[in-house]
Amino acid sequence: MLSELYIENIAVIEKAGISFRKGLNILTGETGAGKSIVIDAIHAVLGERTSRDLVRSGARSAFVSASFEELPGQVLEKAGELGFCAEEGQLLLQREISAEGKSSCRVNGRPAAVSALRELGRMLLTIHGQHDNYELLSPDLHLQYVDRMGDAGGLLEEYQKEYRAMEHARREWEKLQIDETNKARRIDLLQYQIEELERAGLRPGEQEELTAQKTLYGNSEKVSASLAEARARLEGGEEGGEGALSQVQAAAAALQEASRFLPALGETAERLQAVSYDLEDCQEALRDLSSQLEYDPEALEQIEERLDLLYRLGLKYGGTEEKMLEYLEQCRAELETITLSEENAARFAAEYRAAKKRASHYAAQLSARRKEAAAQLTNRVQEELRFLDMPNVRFEAEQLPCELGPSGADKLQFLVSTNPGEPAKPMAKIASGGELSRIMLALKTVLASEDVVGTMIFDEVDTGISGSASQKVGRKLRQVSKSRQVICVTHSAQIAALADAHFEIEKKVSGGRTYTSVRQLSMEERRTEIARMISGPDATELALQNAGEMLRLGQSV
Repeated sequence: MLSELYIENIAVIEKAGISFRKGLNILTGETGAGKSIVIDAIHAVLGERTSRDLVRSGARSAFVSASFEELPGQVLEKAGELGFCAEEGQLLLQREISAEGKSSCRVNGRPAAVSALRELGRMLLTIHGQHDNYELLSPDLHLQYVDRMGDAGGLLEEYQKEYRAMEHARREWEKLQIDETNKARRIDLLQYQIEELERAGLRPGEQEELTAQKTLYGNSEKVSASLAEARARLEGGEEGGEGALSQVQAAAAALQEASRFLPALGETAERLQAVSYDLEDCQEALRDLSSQLEYDPEALEQIEERLDLLYRLGLKYGGTEEKMLEYLEQCRAELETITLSEENAARFAAEYRAAKKRASHYAAQLSARRKEAAAQLTNRVQEELRFLDMPNVRFEAEQLPCELGPSGADKLQFLVSTNPGEPAKPMAKIASGGELSRIMLALKTVLASEDVVGTMIFDEVDTGISGSASQKVGRKLRQVSKSRQVICVTHSAQIAALADAHFEIEKKVSGGRTYTSVRQLSMEERRTEIARMISGPDATELALQNAGEMLRLGQSV
């Protein structure tokens, strides 16, 4: 059960701590006081999606913590699987939300992912709000309720696995169903493209190499002249002048001779000698390059023709050799697929039929399970509706066969008849808001008995009802609270009078800022609050007496 809830800087709540009790806990307050903010805070600490707008204006962050105790073994086991030690059967969930929208979470003091809060939260607490009533109008959710009642989750997973395999095989089979004319035309085109690309003998980087060679050949005269000048300056001219190499060698020899008398010159002589060796290497390199540099008009023509071919292929199949080779592989793969299409089509057809047979087998089991669960669910909901002062309402589940789909081979929806002798019809056409509230309460009560959740929160479950109907709803909540903790936000005095613990949510304005506080009421304060709920802020003595009588009777239920 939820024992402690602490809220800080959530909307208009600056700080609030609530110590919930076992049994039926009631939250009341005037419209706009902040009751929904408490529910939003619980949603946040259970890992649900939040917005930075939830953070109180001017605050750097918001913080919520929820302490749970007396937890069942399944919850403790799940906490252990997620890596959290639940000492003495307790869990503390915490979440901080920054004004920038980022959040950090902890479980029993250890950092946790939001998904861990969400996974644990689903086993700790369920929240049923006003919007849940509209779930009853969606047949898609009706099927989920029946599957939950029949514990059909594992069977549904097996079915969906085979259904996905069936759909995959069907899609692949359909891809291969092309007519023979289109097939032959595509094969001819692919064969031509493959032959053209293979004949070209493509090599990555070839265009870049050929372009460099073409540039060199186009400037061969300039290169030759530059090489000749460089060699002349190193080796010397034909007139007998010495080149740079001879002069450096001579300088090195002169310094070497002088170093016999001035040893400090030895190092400089050695450096000049090393320079002469480098110059000799340069001289040899220039000789080799000069011998290789021969202008060949025929080679230049071949280069230009090759570049032109690569350019034309690039326009058709991709700008670079890499892209053209990638396209070649794609063509080969597609040709192989089409060539083997008959064989592949037969294989996928066989896979489709086999998966459909298995899926149909599981679908039949699901249908039988759902039929049994639907009968059990409707009978129990019918009992709850009689308790909720709706004895003439007939609640049914219509189950019809359909083609295999993601959820099986069943179309299922809830039907209701609110008047004797009238045929049952979809609830969207029959039920009023108040009737939907009670039907949803009955349904949630039945389903809650099938899970381990220890706390149920009802947010204004009394919407659209009053009088004896409210009294019945309150008694049902009181009855449910005997086996699990119930927290209810309500505007109904009849429901509030049945509480084991009554909390008032009050909004005040101080210093130009709005503040919301939450406090547990004493018995006398409860009498005053219930009187306000009956007659408004200026409660009469008669209203106070009526409230006192309601409290006395409520404690005896």
